[in-house]
Amino acid sequence: MTRCPSRPARFLAPALAATVLLTCAACSDDDKDAGASVIGASPLAADSPTASAPARLTEAGARRALITETDLEDDWTRVEDAATWRDSLLIGKVDVADFLTAKADAADCQKLLDGLYSEELLGKPSGASALTGFEEEDSRLLYQVGAYRQPGLDASLAWLKSLPTKCDQFVAIDSAGDRRTVQVTETSLPEEGDAREGLRVTVQGTSGGNPATLTLDVAAVRVGTDAITVTAGGLDGVEDDTVKDAVSAGTKRLDDVLS
Repeated sequence: MTRCPSRPARFLAPALAATVLLTCAACSDDDKDAGASVIGASPLAADSPTASAPARLTEAGARRALITETDLEDDWTRVEDAATWRDSLLIGKVDVADFLTAKADAADCQKLLDGLYSEELLGKPSGASALTGFEEEDSRLLYQVGAYRQPGLDASLAWLKSLPTKCDQFVAIDSAGDRRTVQVTETSLPEEGDAREGLRVTVQGTSGGNPATLTLDVAAVRVGTDAITVTAGGLDGVEDDTVKDAVSAGTKRLDDVLS
């Protein structure tokens, strides 16, 4: 008659333990539980994945996450040359003399103008990116998707949040010596993504020798370590509702791509 092993037998070498288990079919339920605890603690069980890693944005995914005309109201038309857009009213050097007690703020205001002009308000993406653009009469909308490193992305959003205080109103001077008054205010955005910031930037100056006012509505939304950026406006005025539409539709598209 084969004797059932006592509990210490569960520490036998794997080959011997397997033999003992085959010859002990009549062992008590307590010993079956002991065997189950051994199997559950096997290296294979420990190495089994319990959760999938977050999806990484690819170049193809970034392109799929771009919005289209159907996501925007009114008569916006997609254009092919959005990557070359630049607005000369954004060119200028901030007049540091305006910042009597906060000289460091002048550098932030200069960074804002340069970022709007270069279309890299959140800095250069660290990974995949894509952009598209739309026009409606004299207004333009630039939409960008990119992968970033999260610490830098969080710092960029915190910087945007500080601008309505640091750069509420300042003067920029172009190469011809013409002065431009710039105002920065905060705007509200839909509760999309993990974090978001909205701005309205108004630049009063001259264009072609005539008085002109450029108004840009800006939105940045973080989704994990990725972000969408929307810049819309022109000489016709604000595009607040259009930016909100782009944020809502764009965040959903990015979420779908990442899932």
